[in-house]
Amino acid sequence: MTTKPPLSFWQIWNMCFGFLGIQFGFALQNANVSRIFQTLGADMDQIPLLWIAAPLTGLIVQPIVGHFSDRTWTRLGRRRPYFLYGALLASLALVLMPNSPQLWMAAGLLWLLDASINVSMEPFRAFVGDQLPAQQRARGYAMQSFFIGIGAVVASLLPWLLARFGVANTAAAGEIPQTVHYAFYAGAVVMFGAVGWTVLRTREYPPETLEGFDDAVPVDAGASTSASPGNALLWLIAGGGLLTWIVLGGLAHELFILAGGLLGYGIALLVLSYTRSGGAFVQIMADLHAMPGPMRRLALVQFFSWFALFAMWIYTTAAVTGVHFGSSDPTSAAYNEGANWVGVLFAAYNGFAAIAAIVIPFMVARLGLRATHWINLWIGAVALFSFLFIRDPDWLLASMVGIGFAWASILSLPYAMLCDCLPAKKMGVYMGIFNFFIVIPQLLAASVLGVLLKTFFGNEPIYALVLGGASFLIAGLCMLRVPDVQTAAVATARGG
Repeated sequence: MTTKPPLSFWQIWNMCFGFLGIQFGFALQNANVSRIFQTLGADMDQIPLLWIAAPLTGLIVQPIVGHFSDRTWTRLGRRRPYFLYGALLASLALVLMPNSPQLWMAAGLLWLLDASINVSMEPFRAFVGDQLPAQQRARGYAMQSFFIGIGAVVASLLPWLLARFGVANTAAAGEIPQTVHYAFYAGAVVMFGAVGWTVLRTREYPPETLEGFDDAVPVDAGASTSASPGNALLWLIAGGGLLTWIVLGGLAHELFILAGGLLGYGIALLVLSYTRSGGAFVQIMADLHAMPGPMRRLALVQFFSWFALFAMWIYTTAAVTGVHFGSSDPTSAAYNEGANWVGVLFAAYNGFAAIAAIVIPFMVARLGLRATHWINLWIGAVALFSFLFIRDPDWLLASMVGIGFAWASILSLPYAMLCDCLPAKKMGVYMGIFNFFIVIPQLLAASVLGVLLKTFFGNEPIYALVLGGASFLIAGLCMLRVPDVQTAAVATARGG
């Protein structure tokens, strides 16, 4: 058998169902962690730094998990062991986080939660590439987007719904409301149950079988996997110069993250330039340098897309509670009502994303992958800009339509364009490396957003959403540089 057989609707359903649980935990984190931090005493300018756990763990964990899952074969298969153990740890973190007595413990549990979610999530992207033939991959990623939307809707709504059923939505200073407690407990059950369903109801091809299929892309033996010491030196100089400026110029401490990132990448390049063989780190860095051309162009699109998303996730609670509900006091009823409304808004954009996952294939069939993604990114930009002008919080639901289309597009179309150019035996590590361009903009946002708001915008959180809208506009322009090729996604959208 050299042609990978197509899977039925229910087989694709089962292999993507675990994403319902992963996104359930992810949505609870996005909608409630800033609230937890503020409740435990975090100042507004501390929040981006506390959020550093999320992108940093993704930067470290995803390529490592991808690298080792490419080389794993057990009784549970290739990717499924990572699904299972990641979900178990994430469920434990969800139970513990709302019980954090102090800020430092909540920050530490965010590291555990995000690392565990990444362990489960990263192999799911490669799982679709492994199991589905080219003509079904776009359908598989669209199914993932559907479950992401459904899981996030329910998770984001939970505190608001629990409050409607009489669960206490306020608490004494320094204590997390019971609505958040029960929402996180439910998240632990849903996450482990949904991922467990995928683990039990799916099977995987052995690595040698995958490499024998006729749609397997071979590794490009001619691609350069080495770095020059000169390039490494440039990054080290940039990082060292910024570090010196921060110390001598008394700049904001958040910028140490950016300086550390520049220095870290320079050191990694230096190690690669003088090492021809080695462990996982050297191999991952070599694969980074040898990544296919289309992936390089998509990486820039991802960078600006995720900068916008991270700005939204960090600052929407503070922006909406302060501007639309008139309170920045975490103990006030107005603040907590606004924070719950943010959960509703996040649920809404994920619900609209689930609908968009059905609509987007028809857009692709008519406009192509490139134009569809570019349009959706610009719709997202308009939606974020609208927060500055809308004053009635109910009308923010209209903004969530645009965010939903941008979110669904970001979760599916870049992967549909990327998957066909990746080598079969390196599908996991390249999906993990692609995550660099999701994580790096989040680290940058954590470094500079607080500084930008304080320096130019009077520390008003609403302007972080405006900066996010500008980043979506730039992402759309970068999309125009990506070749608009006829891929399996287009054939699928047309019924091919």
